[in-house]
Amino acid sequence: MVEFLSKLILKLSGWKENGAFPEGNKFVVVAAPHTTAWDFIWGRLYYNSIGKSVKFMIKDKHMKFPFGPILKSLGAITVYSNTNSNYTQQMIAEFSQRDQFLLTITPEGTRQRVKRWRRGFYYIAKGAQVPIVLGYLDYEKKTLGTMAVFYPTDEVEADMKRIQAYYKNVKGKYPELFAGE
Repeated sequence: MVEFLSKLILKLSGWKENGAFPEGNKFVVVAAPHTTAWDFIWGRLYYNSIGKSVKFMIKDKHMKFPFGPILKSLGAITVYSNTNSNYTQQMIAEFSQRDQFLLTITPEGTRQRVKRWRRGFYYIAKGAQVPIVLGYLDYEKKTLGTMAVFYPTDEVEADMKRIQAYYKNVKGKYPELFAGE
C-alpha cells in the first residue's frame, strides 16, 4: 500500500522516475543536488515507490524525544560524536554488521552552496567495499532516480571528478545553491 500511495503522490505531483535502482543489498547512495528540505520528502517517496528501505545518518543530539523515534522510523541511523570513531568508521561498521544496508548521503552535507563536496560518502563506500549509486532529483525536468553505479578506486580526486560530472546538468530546486564540485 505504501508503494502504491508513494507512486500515486509522485505521479500526481508531476514527478517521473528514471533509471532502475540496481540489484544488490549494500550501497552508499549519493543524493544530489541537495538544495531544499523537500529533497528528503521526494526522496522518501521515491524509495517507498520502489520498495527500498534506506537509511540516513543523523547526529545523536537530534535523536532525543519526541523526534528521535519519528526519525528512526524514517530510516535515521544515529552517529555519535563523543566516541573514538568518526562517522565514516561508524558507518563502515554498520555495513559490516548488516546483510542489507542502503545508506543515503548528500555529498554537500548542507542545503547551502558549498565550495567542495564532502568525501565521507566516498570513504564509507571504499572502506565498506560497496558501490556508490548515483541518485538525483532534477526539479527542472521533474525526474528523480538513479544515473549509474560507481565503484571507487584508489584515485579519490579523479573519482570525485567523474562522479560530479554526472550531475553537471542536474538542476536542484534552487540551482544557485548547487556547486556540484
